[in-house]
This record gives sequence, structure tokens and C-alpha cells, in this order.
Amino acid sequence: MEITVGSHVWVEDQELAWVDGVVTSVNGNEAEVETINGNQVTTKLSKLYPKDMEAPDTGVDDMTKLSYLHEPAVLHNLATRYGIKEIYTYCGNILIAINPFQAISHLYDTELMDSYKGAQLGDRSPHVFAITDVAYRAMNNEGKSNSILVSGESGAGKTETTKMVMRYLAYLGGHAAAEARTVERKVLESNPVLEAFGNAKTVRNNNSSRFGKFVEIQFDACGQISGAAIRTYLLEKSRVCQISEPERNYHCFYLLCAAPPKEIEKYKLGDPKSFHYLNQSSCYELVGVDDSHDYLATKKAMDIVGISVEEQDAIFRIVAAILHLGNIAFALEGEDSSVLEDDKAKFHLQVTAELLMCDLEALETALCKRNMVTPEEVIKRSLDPLGAAISRDGLAKTIYARLFDWLVKKINVSIGQDPDSKCLIGVLDIYGFESFKTSSFEQFCINFTNEKLQQHFNQHVFKMEQSVYQEEEIDWSYIDFVDNQDVLDLIEKKPGGIISLLDETCMFPKSTHETFAQKLYQTFKDHKRFVKPKLARTEFTIVHYAGEVQYQCDQFLDKNKDYIVPEHQELLSTSKCSFIASLFPSLNAETPKSGKFSSIGSRFKLQLQQLMDILNSTEPHYIRCIKPNSDLRPEIFENVSVLQQLRSGGVLEAIRVKCEGYPTNRIFSEFLERFSILVPEVLKENVEENVACKSIMEKVGLSNYQIGKTKIFLRAGQMAELDGRKAKLLGESAKVIQKQVRSRIARKCYVRIQTASICIQTVLRGQLACESLKFRKRTAAAVKIQKSARRKSASRKYTNIKSSAIVVQTGIRAMVARNEFRSKMQNHSATIQAATEEEEKDSGKEEEDIGKEEKDNGKEEKDVGKEEKDVGKEEKDSGKEVEEPEDKEPEKQPTVEVQEKEELPDPPVAVLEQNKPDKTYVSPDKEQEVTEESNEPYHIVEEISSPIQDVLTAEELPSEVEQLKVLLIGEKKRADEYQKKHAEAQELSEQRRKKLEETEKKVHQLQESLNRLHQVQNQPLHPLLELITLIIRTTLMLHQLAQILHFQLQVVIQPTTLVPVLKLPRCMLKMLQPLKLQVLRTVIRRGHLMTTSDGSLCFCFILSIDDRYKHNFSRELQCRHAKHNPNSYT
Repeated sequence: MEITVGSHVWVEDQELAWVDGVVTSVNGNEAEVETINGNQVTTKLSKLYPKDMEAPDTGVDDMTKLSYLHEPAVLHNLATRYGIKEIYTYCGNILIAINPFQAISHLYDTELMDSYKGAQLGDRSPHVFAITDVAYRAMNNEGKSNSILVSGESGAGKTETTKMVMRYLAYLGGHAAAEARTVERKVLESNPVLEAFGNAKTVRNNNSSRFGKFVEIQFDACGQISGAAIRTYLLEKSRVCQISEPERNYHCFYLLCAAPPKEIEKYKLGDPKSFHYLNQSSCYELVGVDDSHDYLATKKAMDIVGISVEEQDAIFRIVAAILHLGNIAFALEGEDSSVLEDDKAKFHLQVTAELLMCDLEALETALCKRNMVTPEEVIKRSLDPLGAAISRDGLAKTIYARLFDWLVKKINVSIGQDPDSKCLIGVLDIYGFESFKTSSFEQFCINFTNEKLQQHFNQHVFKMEQSVYQEEEIDWSYIDFVDNQDVLDLIEKKPGGIISLLDETCMFPKSTHETFAQKLYQTFKDHKRFVKPKLARTEFTIVHYAGEVQYQCDQFLDKNKDYIVPEHQELLSTSKCSFIASLFPSLNAETPKSGKFSSIGSRFKLQLQQLMDILNSTEPHYIRCIKPNSDLRPEIFENVSVLQQLRSGGVLEAIRVKCEGYPTNRIFSEFLERFSILVPEVLKENVEENVACKSIMEKVGLSNYQIGKTKIFLRAGQMAELDGRKAKLLGESAKVIQKQVRSRIARKCYVRIQTASICIQTVLRGQLACESLKFRKRTAAAVKIQKSARRKSASRKYTNIKSSAIVVQTGIRAMVARNEFRSKMQNHSATIQAATEEEEKDSGKEEEDIGKEEKDNGKEEKDVGKEEKDVGKEEKDSGKEVEEPEDKEPEKQPTVEVQEKEELPDPPVAVLEQNKPDKTYVSPDKEQEVTEESNEPYHIVEEISSPIQDVLTAEELPSEVEQLKVLLIGEKKRADEYQKKHAEAQELSEQRRKKLEETEKKVHQLQESLNRLHQVQNQPLHPLLELITLIIRTTLMLHQLAQILHFQLQVVIQPTTLVPVLKLPRCMLKMLQPLKLQVLRTVIRRGHLMTTSDGSLCFCFILSIDDRYKHNFSRELQCRHAKHNPNSYT
């Protein structure tokens, strides 16, 4: 890809390894890049890698699918998936597992296991279960043993990954859950035991395996687990006696110190800080780990794997004895001998002897003295304190190593091996590369192991691929890769390798670590993988495949020697504890070379070679574990550390080769046997195997494959596509078979159902015929009944209609009569009103004289009585007039009634409402009077129901009903009009109600004036002027109130008020005459005395003013009122 300005690229960064940016300028072979951090970087174009801007945000699950396959793309993809808690990623057939350092829910449950069972690699998301399932199915299908190699540096999660592999294998090939102590359960439960005695906290990992473990899980012909064996390699014995900050010793020591109090007292233990083998580091506890709980879990695991209670007691006695043994201190006695330092040392020596069940003096002698065998005699010499301490530590390491080996053998015996098993799946969990500040013999052996495993990985991924291509003579361009064979030659070559030189040096008694270092400098001074540090005398550096490691060879000689001290052997073989004595058989039972020198390095090289032979005989599957950060904390991804692990593990090189090569190959016979079903006619033809394979690929439509001499080579994904087409074809064939079988079964079922249905139908049809006959008979009877019932119903209906028509006629005629009566009453009221107006004109002259007015009022009352009698007579006469037309013209009545009803509208609803008594009045008598007055002009005419003189015939009834309908429609229209008028009247009434509320306010003011007037009633008459003024004001307000009430409520009520009566002399009335109020008629009717709430005597009257004097009276009233009290209420 050509890099230009604006291109997105990856550029190297010291902190982040790679960082993305944008090219801002290009100058020849150099380019300036602006990184995402805002920095400007200038670098060569050859060091820039393009960035895929269309890559998915969640990354890809198989890094061979990346558009740009290079280091930054792989690193970015892993970081992206780790950020979304996707810790597994494929790299072809290699699984990369990044340690999350936290528990992820639902990642290893049973439902997930079931989903991966039988799934093709790549069909589901990457997982350790997928790799294990591929190995299991390959073993079953091809009958060949497989192995799963879990590698990675310390803290990368190899142990947990191994547990998940064995758990899934137990799920696939395990027995029923009800079976007790099955093989798979024993294998799984052996992990806590081996972890307790073989794992410890290191600088990089809290649960680091300090030994190599290869678990062989054996299967029978049915794919069920039939046996298992555990092989261990190179236990780190030196950790028992020596640890550094911030590491811990093996877990079992801390578990025993956290045991229940009864057991602590039994073994005379205490705080871990009190033991020399534990207090060399300040780390005694692990975060999130409960040692007391793990102690009980370990004992439970021992029960499951078959370790008896007596054996468990002996095991923990040995562990406690090692702790007490480390507290035995020595002091110098004389020139070169040593004795126990103090009473504390004697106490721990006594406890150690009790726990080991050996003689106390013999134990002390074995620690402080040594026997020298000469041809003449055996010489016993004393050891100095340093030599005694070395002897003590040697005894502790020997006891612990023998105990660990016994545990592994016991577990293997308990699990049981299947000698008839022909297939197995091996799971390798071994330490990764280690490089510490002080790297000793253990790190040398560990890194040697990883070099061997890396070479196996190289051979499998690189060398094997290329060699097969070359042997098969297919088109293939040779790809160079980094090989570590020279490093292996440097370490294990014989003679001349480092291990050979170490064994040679150990065989000389006077050799030291300095002489060993000088031999290395002289032998490998020109080797490119060996480096001598400057100013170093006992250090050397080896350039491993994973990087450089500097070793300190101070203790190489001592740690490489693996011979047991005869005194120690003799002491423990005579132990009264049978378990301890079995760990150290007598010298006579040992091999002839038991007391001679034995090299740990050589023995380890032999074990490692045996392991490699087993791996080479199996089909390997790789799981590369990655540690994302050095702090062992979740959600932290250190790019530099991860990239270094990817480089050292050969993952990047494997990606490139896998994508460019042919990862899948099969010999012709296997290919034809597996995929000939896709093209069956190929087998019928007499052609060679390679031609048949080519025909299958052509007919299937696949290309980019290669045909070799004996094999066919497929590109990545082609094998999966062929398997998918085969599965589809088999599925379709199965459907055809199922269709035929199901159709046959269905036909048989149909015949049986048909026979049964015919029998049922015969019975049912006979029953239905009987029921049908009964039904027809009942139907004929029902028709006769219905005919009679309907005739009777029609007659009754006609009678009801006839009666209803008569009732409707009666109601309409009565309504017409009432309308006529109302019209006459309105005319009569108009006549009375005209007469009243004439009388009012005549009564205007009488107001000139106040004295004559009282007499005239009496006469007027009499006239009113006469008028009421006359009104009664007129009502009677009108009643007679209403009845007369009905008697004279009965035949033409309906027509006349309709016309009169249309011409004479009903009185408005507002008028009816105005005739109701006012609810605001206080006096009940007054309410009764108003009710009587409102009811005076109207008389209720009772309807007299008389029989209809003529009866309509049935032929005239429909026309009569039509006329009634017309009348009802007219009535409905008039009712709607009256409703509208009623609504308008209500609005008007509401307005008047509001004005009435205003009037009530003025009434309250008038009441106050009346109260003041009442207060001066009992005073003398000499303040005459003041009293007259008050009376004038009161009178003016009374007249004003009457005027307002009369204007506002002309029809609803007559204006009323309560006026206190003043008992004034006649002269006071004459004084009021000059006011000359233009009031034509002031009538006090139906007046009566009453007592108010305050006890004063009041006279209730009705004041009325004619309309023609309203204007003059209002103007005069305003003038008078303004003159007397300008500031008062108007």
C-alpha cells in the first residue's frame, strides 16, 4: 500500500509499542506523522504500517481474517477484544488466551460446554472448549492421540486454562454423575492437592506452578475416559529452604499453619512468622485467599483421590517436621565443629524427631557430622555451622521432594491407568520463560524446557509445513523464520554443551562456581547466543528465543547434585513411621549407584526428551496464554509486554505462514473416503486417486488448492466448506429416508383410522336418521302452535294501537283548549292593565295633599278588592267561552286546534320564572303574599276527560296518525324555540342577579343609616335640624333603592324593604312636605308591624313608583342627596 498524505498508519512508540496517527507530509523516504496523542513523529516509510479504517469496532475473532496482517494490527485487535472482555482469539488453529485477572460470569458453565460440543472450529466464538473439542473429535475420528500444549510465562493463566481443558474432557468423555469416584473426578480433584504442594507465590504470579505437569487422559474405543496418568518435571526444591521478597514458600506450609487449633497443637505449630523457612519474606497471606478454607478443601481432595486418613496425618507430620527442622540453628564449637545454638534449637530438634519418629541423638549426629569412607576405615568428621546448616537444608529438600513424588504416584495409582487404551489426549502445563534479577539453576532448566517447546512449535508450524510442501513438490515460496536450534545446541549438546560442562565440573570435588564460569567463558566465547557480561566473574547471559536472560552460577554446582547423604538415608529408613520409612528405603534396596553422584540437569534433559517424544507422536494443539500486565490487575493492557510475549511465542510468524500456506492437508485415500460422498460417480470411474480428488474439488467449485504426490493441500477454510457441504448432503439424504419411513407409518395409521371411522359413521348416521324424524314431527307441531299464537298476538296488537290513538287524540285536543284559554287570559290582562293606567292618571292629583292621600289609599284598597272580584268573574266567563266551541263544532275541532296553536305562542319561560317568589326576602308572611300576588292573574284549568263523541274507523286511523305526527313535529319545533328563549331569560336573570348583589350592598348602607336614626328616636326634639337631615337622607336612599329595585326587577318581585317607624308628631310630617318629591303614587299595602333582631319595632311595606315619574324622581333624588351629604354613598 502506498503511503501518502492523509493516510492512517501505525508508528512505533516507546511507551505504547505502536500508536496510530495520520501522515501530514512525505519527504522522500521519510514521513511526518501526527499521532493520536498530538505528538509529531518523523520516521522512515519502511517503519510505517497501514491502519485498516474499516475494521470492526469489536475486532475479529480470527486474526488471519485481518485485512492488514502485521504486529500493530494484531496488537490492536487483541487490545480491542480484551477491552470488551473477549479474552480468547484465534490465530489460525492457535488459541490466544489473555488472563483477565477476574471472574467472568457464564464463561465456563455447562450450557456453554453443550454449545461447543460437536461444533466446527470457527463456528462459535473462540474458546478453550473449542480447541479441546477439536482434539477430542480428531482422536475419535482418526484414532490418533492428540495433545494440547498450554504455554506462556508465569502469571499468564496456564494452570487455570489446563483446569478448563480437563474439565471439558471430563464433560465429553465422563461417566454418569451418579457414579462415585470416577476417573475424571479424580483427575479434577487432583489439582488442589498438586497445587497445595507444588505451587507458590512468585514475583509475577500468586499461584505459580513450580513444576512441570503433563496429564495423559486415556480413552477407550467408545470415547469414554478409561484412565489417566500425571507426569511431573523438575520440582523447585530450593524454594523449600530459600525464598526472596515478596515471594512465598509452597502453599502447604501456610495451609497447615491455618489448620484448626487441635491440629496446630498436635503438630506444635504457630504463627508462620516464627519459622525460618517462611519468615525470609514478609508475605504471609494472599489477597482474597483463605488458607484455613483451602486447608479443608485440600483434605477433601485427598479423600477423593484415595489418600487415607493415616496417610494424610503422616503427610502433614512431614510438612510440620520440615518447618521445625528449619528452626534448628547451629553454633561453632572449637575450631571446626558445631553444636545446637540454644534451647530453642534443642526444642525444635526434639519436635522434629518426634514428628519424624526417629532417634533424637541420631538426628543430631546426622546433621552435625559426616562419615568419610576410605579403603581402610570409615572416618567420622564434624561439620562447621555452615556445613551443618547446608546439611539441614539438604535433608529438608530431600524429604519434601520424596513426599511430592509419592503424592504424584499415589494419585496415579488412585486414578488408575488403562493398559488397553490406544488413544490419549495429553495436556501439558509447564512453566513459561522466567527472567529475574537473580536467575539461578531453576530458571536455567525452565528456560531450557521452553526452548524445547518452542522448537516443537516451530517444527509443527514452520518446519513441518515447509518440509511437507517440499516433499510433495507443490508450488511454495520458501519463507525464512527464526530458528532456535543453535540455542538448544548451546545448552544440551553432548559433549560441549552447558549441561555437559556442569556435570563435568560437579564430578571434581574441588571445583567451584568460579571454575565453572571460566570454563563457560573459554568454551563459548565466540558463540553468538552466549554473552559474557562486562566485569562479571560468575555470571553469563544466554540469548533465548524469548529474549536475553542473565544467570548467576553461584549455586549451579550444589543444585545440580542429586545424591542423598547416607546418614540421612539411614536415619529416615529406620523411622518408626511406616510412611516415612517407605519414602527412604534401606541402602540395600537401592541401586548400586545410589550413593554416587547423579546430575539433576542430565536427568531433567532425559525427562524432557521423553516428553518431546510423546508430543511428537501426537497431533498437537496450541494454546498461548498471555499476561496483559505485570501488576496482575484486571482491565489493564500493556502493549509492550503483550507484544514481547507474542514475538517470543512465535504467534506473529505463525499468522503469516498460516495465511500464505496451506494449513490443511490430507492423503488422497483419506480425502476420498471422507468426501467421495459429494461426488459418488468418481468412485465408479477407474481413475487414480489424485485425479479423483481433483475431480471432487472441481465439481464442488473450490480453487486455490494444491495436488501433491500423496496429499491434497487446502487453503484455510476449504476443509470447513467441504465438511459443511457433506453435512448438508447427509442431512438431505436423512430427510429422504425419514420421509419414506414417515409416509409408510402415516399410511398404516390412515388405514386404521379409516376403518374405525367407517364403523363410527354407520352408527352415527342411524342415530342421526332417528333424530331427524323426531325433529320433523316436532317442527310440524310447532308450526300449528305458532300460527295460533301469532293470530292472537296480531289481534292484541291492533287493540293496543287503537287505544293509543284515542289517548293521543284526547291529549292533543286538551292542549289546543289550553292554548286558547291562555290567549283569552292574556287579552283580559291587557284590559285590566289599561284600566289600571287610567286609575293611576286620576290618582296623580291626590298627591298634592298628604292628608287626603291616606283616605285615598283606603279607597284604593277597596278598589283593588273589587278588581280582584272582577278578575274572578272574568276568569269564569273565559272558562265558559273555552268550553263553548267544543260543544258547538266537535267535527272541525282538530283543524281549528292546530291553527290556534300555531298562531298563539305560549308565554315565555322567563315570565313563569318571574312569577316565582324571591328567595332573598326574610319574612315568611311576605313570601306567602308575593306567591299569592304572582298567582292571581292565572287560573289553572283542570282537564275534564270526556269520552270521544265519534269513534274513528280502522280505515281512517292511518290518516289520523299522520296528522298527529305533523302536530308532534310542530310541537317539537316550538319546544326548541321556547328552550332558546328560556336560555336567554336565564342569562338575563343572571345579569339581574348580579345587579341585585350590588343593591344588597346599598341595603347594608341604608341599614346603617336606619340604625343611627333609631338611636335618636328617644332623644328630645330640640336638635331638630340634625334629625330632619337624617330623615331626608334616609328618605332619599329609600326612594333611590325603590327606584333601582323597580328598574331591575320589574316582573320578578315588587321592591320591598324594612323601614324603622318613627313616632313623630304631625308637625314633623308637615316639615317633610317642602321636600316636594315628585312621587305620584306611594302605596303602603299589607303593612304590618314586626320586631327585628335588635329589638326595634319596624313596619314592613312595599314602595312602588310609576314609570313616568322615574326620571324626575331620580334627578331630584340625586340633587337632594348631593346637597345634604356630598361625601356619602350615591
